[in-house]
Amino acid sequence: MNSLLITLIFTSFGLSQDAMAQSRLLEGVKRNPDEAKSICKTFRELNKENISAGSPKSIQQISIQKNISEVDAEILSMYVRGLYCPETF
Repeated sequence: MNSLLITLIFTSFGLSQDAMAQSRLLEGVKRNPDEAKSICKTFRELNKENISAGSPKSIQQISIQKNISEVDAEILSMYVRGLYCPETF
């Protein structure tokens, strides 16, 4: 029983750390609209080449530029598109 409780505690701690990191990432863009505009510009350029902002190429590009995981880059991409450039695809 104790091992189950310890496992649950560590699991919830790990999940909350991920959520906090993602929150900081999104807050950074929220506080710096120029960064979001720059990302939107990249999305528009990709769209001109008929490449989706959610494509693996786009996600990988954000991941490299921001030095974040591809999962975080995908979350950031959705957030930026939703708030700053919903016209992009």
